[in-house]
Amino acid sequence: MRGCPSLVGGRPAKPCFDGEHCGEHDGIIKDFHDFLIVEMRMEPYTAKCHCWTLAYFLKKVGKQPNEISRVDVRNFLLKEMQTKSESTVNNYLKTLKRFFRDYLKRADVIESFKFKQPEFKEKRVPSKEELRQFYRALPNIKNKAAFLVFASSGWRARELLSTTRKDIDLENRRLYPAKASTSTKKVGYGFFNEEAAYVLSQLLKSKRWKEDERVFPAYRTLEKAWAQAAAKSGVKITPQMLREWFCSEMGRLGVPDRYIDAFCGRVPKSVLAMHYTDYRPETLKEIYDKAKLKVLS
Repeated sequence: MRGCPSLVGGRPAKPCFDGEHCGEHDGIIKDFHDFLIVEMRMEPYTAKCHCWTLAYFLKKVGKQPNEISRVDVRNFLLKEMQTKSESTVNNYLKTLKRFFRDYLKRADVIESFKFKQPEFKEKRVPSKEELRQFYRALPNIKNKAAFLVFASSGWRARELLSTTRKDIDLENRRLYPAKASTSTKKVGYGFFNEEAAYVLSQLLKSKRWKEDERVFPAYRTLEKAWAQAAAKSGVKITPQMLREWFCSEMGRLGVPDRYIDAFCGRVPKSVLAMHYTDYRPETLKEIYDKAKLKVLS
């Protein structure tokens, strides 16, 4: 799930699985959470998102889970479709399928509901001049280092921002994953270019770092600083946009898609990518360096 969609009054519903209360449904939501973690092997953050969504759904429907029918689900989704985006409604449906089909074994309640396929939208990645404008507007070296590592590694925001000092090999320009891979996200070695290495070296020299200390800003802190940089520069850039720029630029530089997927942590899908591609770190580093990726120049 991309993000946690269930917001009540602008805040996530209180997670009883985290020591707070979801009202009369405490027990089943806690058990659903444990089911997702243990039996479905989900990441804790993804499981929490499903539980927040479920708490929101049960509150809106106002019935016990064993009393809920297909019509109740349809009415809930119909109402949410009036005010929520297609991706949010799809996320609601993901949770309901996990809950009714997988957890309660009541597939008849949910099997007729289909996901809305996203319409094709042409991606517009920022130009190098826009990247330079935004970079110059960033407030400090910590944000500048994060920007360059995002742009030259293709890593997801939460993966990179959870990186600690021990996860960064400055000499070999390599990132080590702080989290394990999942069924849909493969977290492997990451790489960053010489521009990022130079600014990162300046940041790392600025203080004495503990091995388990996070190097980059917290997500909300970064989000606020980048919003200010956007207002100052007139260019909006997000970590996701830099990930898209990385994929586009590496493709333009001739790197095969299967290796771009590997750099970005996407699970291989084709037979060639899964069974006949060398993903050893030294091979990936050689391919990465051969591309000679530049962000600002």
